[in-house]
Parts: sequence; structure tokens; C-alpha cells
Amino acid sequence: MQYRDVGNTGKKASIIGLGCEHLDNKPYEQVKEVIDAALESKINILDVFMPGKQVRENISKALGAHRQDVMIQGHIGSTDVKEQYDISRDLPTIQRYFEDLLRIFGYIDFGMMFFIDSEDDFKGVFESGFADYVVKLKQQGDVKHIGFSSHNPEIASRVVQTGVPEMALFSINPAFDMLPVSENALDRLDKGMNRDMFHGVDPVRAQFYKLCEQRGVGLTVMKTLGAGKLLSAEFTPFEKPLTVHQCIHYALTRPAVASVMLGMQTRDQVLDAVKYLNMSDEERDYAPALGALRNDFKGNCVYCGHCQPCPADINIAAVSKYLDIARLDSSNVPPSIRSHYHSLGQTGKDCIGCGNCESRCPFGVHIIENMAQAVALFD
Repeated sequence: MQYRDVGNTGKKASIIGLGCEHLDNKPYEQVKEVIDAALESKINILDVFMPGKQVRENISKALGAHRQDVMIQGHIGSTDVKEQYDISRDLPTIQRYFEDLLRIFGYIDFGMMFFIDSEDDFKGVFESGFADYVVKLKQQGDVKHIGFSSHNPEIASRVVQTGVPEMALFSINPAFDMLPVSENALDRLDKGMNRDMFHGVDPVRAQFYKLCEQRGVGLTVMKTLGAGKLLSAEFTPFEKPLTVHQCIHYALTRPAVASVMLGMQTRDQVLDAVKYLNMSDEERDYAPALGALRNDFKGNCVYCGHCQPCPADINIAAVSKYLDIARLDSSNVPPSIRSHYHSLGQTGKDCIGCGNCESRCPFGVHIIENMAQAVALFD
């Protein structure tokens, strides 16, 4: 397993995590089978947003003495008052459900302010006692770090800018990233997506990822597979379906992403997901799907890695990623971004201008020029 820093929290998460939603209403034996497979695969982060008591109890029982070996994303404001998944901003209701979660797991590693997608959601959290309650949970030690979940990059950026969250659970996949910010990504799962809607990575989404990296806010990822529709020949908006591992790789190449939370409900699904760790670059490659939309990506790096290998041994995608983040405010590049850049070893200053990378780039990125700009900003 590989592990990444979750922003500036000091915690490291396995790059593949377990989203537990599909364990709801499953027998304990099945829950234990999946939890055991995750533990054997060295997965150390689980998302438990489901408000039902039985599924939480089953997960806790399956973990047993291994509770200390995993980090739990537990959501604050997720309820089932109406006997279905629901969102509450009513403080007594919120407290009742979350305190039961605490009873079951003892403490919560990442206390997630649940589903902040709209202006009303934002006000319901930050213009009420909700956020104050979450901050108090952290002060008491019941929550180790504060996070939130969202599908809307505009609202999510506002949440990050409050300075309250240290990490976020956000929906990331190639199709969602190319939807205009005016489109509701969740609605589009039901209504369908088509290529006519795609015009390259939406700049608001791209800026949100860079903002998180810049502020040290780690990202974990939901909707990696687009509820399975990106894998379906019938529903995919691309020329052909993507694979699970292409979707994982796409999410992991976005700035600030620490872990991809996959909804898995069988042992085989867990074992198939972690095959990603031993796959070749060709098997992970998502560029062919985006390449069919090449005109929409002209000149923009999508961190796909087709520019490699570099004769000067520069990790071009990583240099390009940190350059894009630094461009958000070139007069005030965060020290953490400078540190990440210089820790690469070979950087823009090592570029010999051979052009091998540019001849391989599917999207016509001016890589040599980008290397020179990296030198100007970082060196």
C-alpha cells in the first residue's frame, strides 16, 4: 500500500480507502469479509457517513481490536429521521446522531460537516451553532480533525476559506471535472452526461483543488466511478467505458488528493481495487478517454504522465502541478508548496529543452515554457 499526507493534519492515509455506504443493510458476515479484506490490504481510512445504527455497529464489531489501525471519517449532520438518508442542521438532532457514532467508535479521526453544497447549506453550518459544535468536538478530543463533504466547487472553496476545515471529501472523476460549474454533478448522474457538455476541466473545479493544496487542506474522494456509470458502455459519456483503475488514477493525480474512497461491498472488489498498486502506467492511463476531447484540453496539463520519461529525470507532471498552484497567487507562494517543489530533486532548472516531452504530450502543453516559469517562481 502507498500512503499520502492528508493535508497538514499530520496523518497519512492509504491512497485507496473504503467507502462503507454499500455495507448498509448487509449481514454482519459480509461486512466482516469486506473489513477483513481492507485490513489485509493495509487500507487505513474508512468513510462512515451512513446514519443507521446497525451498519455502524457491524463495522465497529468487524474492526474489533483493529479500530486503532484505521481512521474513520464520521459525518456530522447525517441522519435518518425519516428512515432514509437525510441532512439535518438541527443541533439537538445532530448531537444525538453524532454522539451515538462516538459511542460506537470511541472517537472520530475526521469529523465531517455533512453535505455543504448550497448557499443554504453554508448558512446552516456557519451561521448557526453547527460549526461551533464541531469546533468544540475537536477541542474535547472527540474529533481529531475537522473536515466537510461537498459536491459543489464554488461552495467548497468558500468553506475552505473560512479556515475551519483541515480536509474535505469531494466528488472527483473525469466527467464531473468537465461539467460546467452551473451543472449539478449529482443531478447529472441521473439525467445523464454527454460530450457536448464537456469543454475541458472546469476552471472553478481546477482552482478548488489548487486552493486546497495551497492551504494544506487534504482531499479524500467520493464518486470516483460516477456511481458506476463511467464503467458502463451504456451510460459512459466517453467514447468507451473507463476502468476502475483509470478512474482511481485520475483522482489521485488531482492536487491535494490523499485517498480515493471506493464503495466496496465484497472481498473481491477490495482485492480488485488494490491491484492498482501493481499496475503499469499504460494500464492506469486515462489520457485516451480525454484525448477524444483533445481540442477542449489544448495547452492544459492534466497530469497524465504521457510526457515521461524525461532524460533529465524531471517529474514533469509534479512540477506542472505545483506551478499551477503557485500561479493562484504568484506573489505569495505558500512555503509548503515551495518545499514540495524543491523536494522533487530534479526541477524546472534541470530542463535541457530537448522537447521530447512536448512531442509526446497528447494536449499540446508548452512544457519547456512551463519549466522556465517554474524556475522564475520557485528558484
